[in-house]
Amino acid sequence: MSPQNSPLELIRRLRHRQTTVRARLTLVYGGLFLASGVLLLSITSFLAERTFPVSAGLPKGLGSGGAAGNIPGGSAGGTTYMIPASPGAANALISQIRNTDLHHLLVDSAIALAIMMIVSIGLGWLVAGRVLKPLRTITAATHRISEDDLHQRLALSGPRDELKNLSDTIDGLLARLEDAFEAQRLFVANASHELRTPLTIGRTLLEMVLGDPRPTIGSFRSVCQDVLGAMTEQEALIEALLTLARSQRGLDRREPVDIGAVVSKIGDSGHAAAASQGLHLEVSTEPALIAADPRLIERLAANLIENAVRYNVADGWVRVLVQSSEEQIALQIANSGPVIPGDQMHRLLYPFQRLGRDRVGEHAGLGLGLSIVAAIAKAHNAVLRIEPRRAGGLTVEVQFPPLAAPPPP
Repeated sequence: MSPQNSPLELIRRLRHRQTTVRARLTLVYGGLFLASGVLLLSITSFLAERTFPVSAGLPKGLGSGGAAGNIPGGSAGGTTYMIPASPGAANALISQIRNTDLHHLLVDSAIALAIMMIVSIGLGWLVAGRVLKPLRTITAATHRISEDDLHQRLALSGPRDELKNLSDTIDGLLARLEDAFEAQRLFVANASHELRTPLTIGRTLLEMVLGDPRPTIGSFRSVCQDVLGAMTEQEALIEALLTLARSQRGLDRREPVDIGAVVSKIGDSGHAAAASQGLHLEVSTEPALIAADPRLIERLAANLIENAVRYNVADGWVRVLVQSSEEQIALQIANSGPVIPGDQMHRLLYPFQRLGRDRVGEHAGLGLGLSIVAAIAKAHNAVLRIEPRRAGGLTVEVQFPPLAAPPPP
């Protein structure tokens, strides 16, 4: 057998990229039918040979005593054969008749198989087309959907089979894509607005001092300080956006991090800010190792503590707790503050979302604190839980998987 006609080469041609699935299924159906037919013919021939041996075809009383007789030719056109008196010649004639009948049987069966092979290919083509019709519908509908009309759905009807499950999966994917594109558009619009505000303030201040016919050194210094403040705010916003983007992209590296030590360090630096606003900050930690990015964990803890201090009330409090167990490591931060409606909780995790203006500090914040926390938690496979307190304020808990113990040597 040449390499061009080998079974592997035929399979490779069958799987050619330009061969449609319908044609492949039709060829598979036809090949299976042909293989089954050849196997059936082989079994029929084998059973016929065993069922009709040569000695069985010799009529009783013929070929044994020198007497001659007649025997019909069976399938060989209805011909009648003369049985010789000699037993050897009679057996030879009977064997020839038997072989002729088996040959005719195989030829007739092969012709029937060829006819049914053609019929099976045609039926296979029709059945494959009917089976693949929902796939063509799904493909055509998917081609029509673009980023501008992600609201469309396939909504394939029919029984709950594999194709229906595929259609529902694609509809779910389209729903997630629609939400992602909408969130991206909202994020870009809000980021553009937030970045434009400091630039507008700085430009206005510079235009005011340049338009003053009698500027003084004091006015220049005051304007420069205001512009520097606006630029500082813009730099903080850009840094927060970069942190958010890096968290959403995923982790490039992981290393053992003692989250208890990180939170204790940030809590020590936050005592002064809390005291200046009349707040009581309580930090309780214990050693707890996790596999994480140290910079992102520091940003997560800092954002949570800063938010708890900023969104608070006079004479309020902030409690920070780190607990470690074999199942999980939990960072919990609770604070007093204004009452937050439960139906507004989901907005806290979106970028540039702020709820109300009742807070201790005068800094309005960037509106990125909890969205960055959510992205960092997701990047570390952590669970973020946010619950409003009835008396006001929030309870935020981040549950990290513990650092896996090294395998024994």
